[in-house]
Amino acid sequence: MKIISIISCGAIYALAFFSNAQDELNKSIARGKELYKESCITCHLANGEGVKGTFPPLAKADFLTKYPEKSIHAVKFGMKGGIKVNSVDYNNAMPPSGFADDEIADVMNYIRNSFGNKNSEIVTEKMVAAVKEK
Repeated sequence: MKIISIISCGAIYALAFFSNAQDELNKSIARGKELYKESCITCHLANGEGVKGTFPPLAKADFLTKYPEKSIHAVKFGMKGGIKVNSVDYNNAMPPSGFADDEIADVMNYIRNSFGNKNSEIVTEKMVAAVKEK
């Protein structure tokens, strides 16, 4: 009987922990969507497909998965120079977003979980703060 109680308590704890984490991710995604519509949509478009050869896509973008820190750096500090996204070369400039670290985390969570992208790892304000200008 004791073992059933222990297993039940563990299951309830795990369920509460994981549903809370998913709830936090969903809230971050919603906030990020609004920020995206304010600042990012002009270049990367409503569908996240960007403009081939000019503005890289965010939709199903291998760059977001392969280089999460570089992606955060680009939003935080801007980007100049060439990158390759989904086997296409891009060489344009992106200005810094001007967002606070918590807002960058929200935008990253939105784009990493939209446009055909799926990342269950939440980007936190602490992760964004750890990315420094080079």
